[in-house]
Amino acid sequence: MILLPKGLFDFQEDSVSYLIEESTNINKNKTITMKSPTGSGKTVILIAYIDRYLEFVPNDKSVFVWLTPGSGELEEQSKEKMEKLAPHLRTQDMQDVLNDGFNVGTTTFINWEQVTKKNNRSITENERKNLFEQIANAHRNGINFIVIIDEEHSHNTAKAQDIINAFSAKTIIRVSATAKKNPSFNWYEIKEEEVIQSGLIKKAMYINEGLSLNDEQGEMEISTESEVLLKLADKKRLEILKEYENLGKNIRPLVLIQFPSSSDVQIKQVEKQLSDMGYSYENKMVAKWMADASDKINLEGIEKENAYPSFLLIKQAIATGWDCPRSHILVKLREKMDDDFEIQTIGRIRRMPEAKHYEKEILDCCYLYTFDEKYKETVINNMDSSYEVTKLFLKPQYKSFQLPKENRDLDYDSVGVADVYRLIYNYFMDTYKLTTDKKKNRDILRTHGFEMDNRILGEYRQGRFTTYKELMIREKGTYREVSYAVNTHLHGIDMMHSIDMMKKVVKMSHENVRAVLLSLFSNQVRKKQKLLNLNKSEWYAFIINNASRIRDDFRTLVAGSTYQMQGIEINPKISTFTLPEEDFVKFDSTNLHIEEYLTNVYRNYTSQMTVSGLRSTSEQLFELYCEGNSSVEWVYKNGDTGQQYLSIVYLDRLENQWLFYPDYIVKLKDGDVWIIETKGGEVQGRSKNIDERSEIKFKAFKNYASKNNLNWGFVRDKDQNLFLNNTTYTENMNNVEWRALKDIL
Repeated sequence: MILLPKGLFDFQEDSVSYLIEESTNINKNKTITMKSPTGSGKTVILIAYIDRYLEFVPNDKSVFVWLTPGSGELEEQSKEKMEKLAPHLRTQDMQDVLNDGFNVGTTTFINWEQVTKKNNRSITENERKNLFEQIANAHRNGINFIVIIDEEHSHNTAKAQDIINAFSAKTIIRVSATAKKNPSFNWYEIKEEEVIQSGLIKKAMYINEGLSLNDEQGEMEISTESEVLLKLADKKRLEILKEYENLGKNIRPLVLIQFPSSSDVQIKQVEKQLSDMGYSYENKMVAKWMADASDKINLEGIEKENAYPSFLLIKQAIATGWDCPRSHILVKLREKMDDDFEIQTIGRIRRMPEAKHYEKEILDCCYLYTFDEKYKETVINNMDSSYEVTKLFLKPQYKSFQLPKENRDLDYDSVGVADVYRLIYNYFMDTYKLTTDKKKNRDILRTHGFEMDNRILGEYRQGRFTTYKELMIREKGTYREVSYAVNTHLHGIDMMHSIDMMKKVVKMSHENVRAVLLSLFSNQVRKKQKLLNLNKSEWYAFIINNASRIRDDFRTLVAGSTYQMQGIEINPKISTFTLPEEDFVKFDSTNLHIEEYLTNVYRNYTSQMTVSGLRSTSEQLFELYCEGNSSVEWVYKNGDTGQQYLSIVYLDRLENQWLFYPDYIVKLKDGDVWIIETKGGEVQGRSKNIDERSEIKFKAFKNYASKNNLNWGFVRDKDQNLFLNNTTYTENMNNVEWRALKDIL
């Protein structure tokens, strides 16, 4: 029995009973997926399960292996928790296993990144081999493995799967707050409402409580988002602290301040704001937890209920498994205006300090302050999270195949800033029918949907939400508009992020993009050809408010054909491409109708690897077509990026070099080789092709095939049939250039 004063909660007891029943029933599937909300006591449930299993099946020669992700902290936390709650259970770590092997009845805690992560020096190559030898020894001795995969979504890699496969476990238990249902596995879900009722987590989440940017006299003046959010968070912290004091509780609420990944300037800004409010590292009221070991301040004992720090600065997510129930408030700062809020972060502030509700709303709820307006459940909404990864091996007879492969010409100089400026100027003039009258251009751009306000505009969400599910409902809550008077010093961060959005598209430095935007739209730079004549504050507001719109215009310009420059002749670096002898491939294990594609160059390539979500409609149809074509000897599916794959160099309309990876290589039995790029087809006269650069890729592809005397073509689908074009690109498929594939290949 584990040492819990009040025992397990009912939902925890039910979870343990379910795991026992499933893992001792040989007729059941051996893999169990458990969705366990953050704060539900997942570790306690698993410890109780192991304790109960060893009691229930005392003569079973089983070993428990507890796999965790992260940098090495979670397995230590889990091991320490087991030793505290169940001191009668025997635990091991990686070194124990390397020295003495797996012992019956023990639980071994392994951080799988020690074994899988490239360049990880936690264990040597000999020790790595020794781990697999110890697993083999255990199998020879008749030991059964029960593998627990903690934070199971983090193990969705081929290398992690290699370790899991090596254990050949009798039972695998996959646990995560963001687990996704897989019909091939047994499924158990702990309902969020049950955890709330138990008192383990807070009753509800308030978003932007007390945030009101309008009063009777009109709109309130605020300078930066962080300033107003920090003041609200501190006000709420003091209210919570006072309420705890009224109850005689020595609990000091903690405010988490979460920064985006590239936010060093923003961190300094917040540190100054906190200092102005009387909170600093020096007086121990502020702590910091960043990835770099040298950037951790005042963290010792911070999880304790009465710990002194009241503010903790973090970047993105804190270490997996971190538990600090006194965390009540989260301030989430944005990197750019259209950031999404990842709702899993709220889990850090949902736990109750004493695992019970106080029946006081202010203490039984958590508080989020952010100007994010869109909310997403990161892992669940990530398409790839539902797929597994496996390693495939090349059939030996195809190892000698070769093709010339193009890489970027490192000696090539792209066009200068002046030429880029001219292209962008001409694009805006022609696209929006602008004039030389700067005032008139304001009205024209406004008509086309550009924001021409002299203030920075935004929106925020307010409301009380009980579950994560409610947060995902866009219509729930209230949305309010917000605007700020421009402060060119304080809003420099917003400007920096806006420009960074654009520089990735045009492949220019931050400084050069800024110079172009100033020349186009600002009166700060004298330029004969100019679109707008905005003063400094107006220019800041225009760029920040329209950053996404300008970025999209840049994308269209870069992909278009109207303004192509003559450019300098490019000489790609040529290397030899061979079919990779092994490759990692995603597959859908829930697809039980498995058919092997015998024409594929890899062994065990099946229909599980060609499902919707992993393959487009045109790709699915093409692979089926090749599989049923008696003239095809073999088919290779090329990767999307990476040095091991076949690449072709192309130039965008600003003369920047990019690599393009054609989708397929097909070898016919008569010796002909075809290289195929698939694109979205056409339905009811509407194009499904989302690649704006199709035409310039087409031209580069045609040039590559001509130089190397290869067969090639773009393939698209229409009405479940495939059509090929290798002459002149047209988006409209109702054109003689698109010929039926069956008549060509």
